[in-house]
Amino acid sequence: MSILDEDLARFAGRTVAITGGAQGLGRAMAERFAAEGASLALIDVNGDSLSACVDSLGSDYGVAVSGDVVDVTDSAQVREWVDAVTGRNGRIDVLVNNAGIIRDNRVENITDEDWHAVLDVSLTGAFTCARAVFPGMRRNGYGRIISFASMSWRGNFGQANYVAAKAGIVGLTRALALEGARDGITVNAIAPGLIETPMLASMDARARELLTKKIPMRHTGRPSDVAEGAAFLASEAAGYITGTVLDIDGGISIGSSIR
Repeated sequence: MSILDEDLARFAGRTVAITGGAQGLGRAMAERFAAEGASLALIDVNGDSLSACVDSLGSDYGVAVSGDVVDVTDSAQVREWVDAVTGRNGRIDVLVNNAGIIRDNRVENITDEDWHAVLDVSLTGAFTCARAVFPGMRRNGYGRIISFASMSWRGNFGQANYVAAKAGIVGLTRALALEGARDGITVNAIAPGLIETPMLASMDARARELLTKKIPMRHTGRPSDVAEGAAFLASEAAGYITGTVLDIDGGISIGSSIR
């Protein structure tokens, strides 16, 4: 039985590609796009989670869903994936660069391996995927690219590698927005705050409580909050929005308050 939202099918006939699509925010966005009729092309490095996600989405929403194990840091794998999806679906209309990892530590304790791992997945991965889909979007005169920054892109203690990667996402977004503007391609970023994901669940409970108290809304966000923001930026209604960073963080990015 399909639970496709036929009254809000903004992505019927569109192909949406999502990296890191098997769980967390990637899975939530896949569900949102599927609910609105999109054909999905998901990649992840976790084959078991990816397979379960593909089966569930196809059954629940009655849309075409493909899943491939792809390392976004490997440009050859990315190009092969994009070519396969384009050959099968005819086009990729929306790319969501969601794949990312964390390897937090004080700067003097960040190893070369941990520095490169975080930059390679979050920033280089977003670049390789965007570079691969750009020519097709340019030919079609239409495209939406959404990459994931974080509230941390402005700076955060103990996350020099993650902050550098996410700040890089913001810069990459602005540069690509300029390159795609005349060809109907919009490029935007989303900077989530504290969202109920497996990554947040792994955080120390006391640290999470202290951080939550700093949120003006006094509660964490849901993956569906982020998915709704992504769906809007990917829609035709957002066609005059490009080069922006959408904060979905309950107001934490505004700054401190005396209250």
